[in-house]
Amino acid sequence: MYFETKEFLKHISIDSVVFGFHENQLKVLLLRMKKTNEWALPGGFVKKQETLEKAASRVLKERTGLNDIFLKQFSVFSDPNRSRKNPAAKELSDPGSNSSFAWFSNRFISVGYYALVNFSQVEPTPDFFSDRCEWQSIDEIDRLIIDHNQIINKALETLRLQLNYQPIGYNLLPPKFTMPQLQKLYETLLGKTLDRRNFQRKILSYKILNKLDERKTGGAHKAPYLYEFNLENYQKALQNGLYGGW
Repeated sequence: MYFETKEFLKHISIDSVVFGFHENQLKVLLLRMKKTNEWALPGGFVKKQETLEKAASRVLKERTGLNDIFLKQFSVFSDPNRSRKNPAAKELSDPGSNSSFAWFSNRFISVGYYALVNFSQVEPTPDFFSDRCEWQSIDEIDRLIIDHNQIINKALETLRLQLNYQPIGYNLLPPKFTMPQLQKLYETLLGKTLDRRNFQRKILSYKILNKLDERKTGGAHKAPYLYEFNLENYQKALQNGLYGGW
């Protein structure tokens, strides 16, 4: 894979927390760095004629194979010493390495984005600096490079706040899902148990779901009904907000 450093701004990077939901677990997409075997978030650089949003979308399309990803900018990470903790920067800026990578050891300000994706649709793809790209459960993530653990924690904190005023689920669940599946997603994101009746009453009051005339197959005799998101109302809720918290 070819990487042309002249195309990019040299002091701004993007780090993305890609969330997926699978088997009742919240997953995060991670990369294993070449040579060091350390793990990192998918990231990249901003081209000189590119907006931050286009750069983030481009990077994630390269890592996931998906277009039109739900992306939200959530914070900026600007510790003056953060680049000194980057093993990839040290590796590439050492004598004997390609001199065009020397700027990797300079200070980088990173813009954080989080993405919500359908786990089953992602095709994890390593980048120029990595040899593996895979999902890891958020509860099992070990120490990552630089400040990437901090970035994940901040993304999750922001996502939990979003649940208080915007719906979440369309990008994380299959097209048809059960109420228990949706509740489990919210409980996983919030890190707490929710009362079943209160959850159902509240989520239905938002008018963002359509109840289908079919039940989940392969389950018990009285399998739960399936639902789908009412996309028109869902989009209105994203724009206008919801009321109440969890």
